[in-house]
Amino acid sequence: MPKTETDTLSPDRLPAILAFLDEANRLKDTLRSGCTPEGRQESTAEHSWRLSLLAVLLGDRMEGIDLLRLIKICLVHDLGEAISGDVPAVVQTKGDNRAERERADLLTLCAPLPQDLRAEIVGLWDEYAAAATKEAIFAKGLDKIETMLTHTTGRNPAGFDYAFNLGYGVAETARHPLLSEIRNLVDVRTRMRAEG
Repeated sequence: MPKTETDTLSPDRLPAILAFLDEANRLKDTLRSGCTPEGRQESTAEHSWRLSLLAVLLGDRMEGIDLLRLIKICLVHDLGEAISGDVPAVVQTKGDNRAERERADLLTLCAPLPQDLRAEIVGLWDEYAAAATKEAIFAKGLDKIETMLTHTTGRNPAGFDYAFNLGYGVAETARHPLLSEIRNLVDVRTRMRAEG
């Protein structure tokens, strides 16, 4: 009888994966500043899910992109936030060491994983942070777009600064024509919402 993949797993591999998933589950309780259509603060897990869905829906329009790799990057890009939380875009500043903290938190979160899985997740996060590959460039641009979409569809508090969207993530969304095309559509939505 041929061996299956589960037959070759070390006895501690699955418990290690489950321990990691237990910790990653905290991302469901990590709140972001964006609001859902019902007015509830969204979680980072919800953001990562919709970002991944956006990548899937655009898959046939992204020539030369490894879609599975892109989805993996989308799923892991904010994992470190499970430990120290999200920093709202409106309060992020250059030199705030946010990326270093998030990477350190990711390493802590991934500690239970088998070495090969830990290396893959951290490698995907590093790829995203550097934005040096096509997949990482798309992930960064789509990440900004998903946030902007949330701002245009959420039931936001009174006085919400819709103008923030118009300057948010401009560099990231200008790196590919498809990202720019989507950005233009979202900017129209933002202006309509601001006037609304």
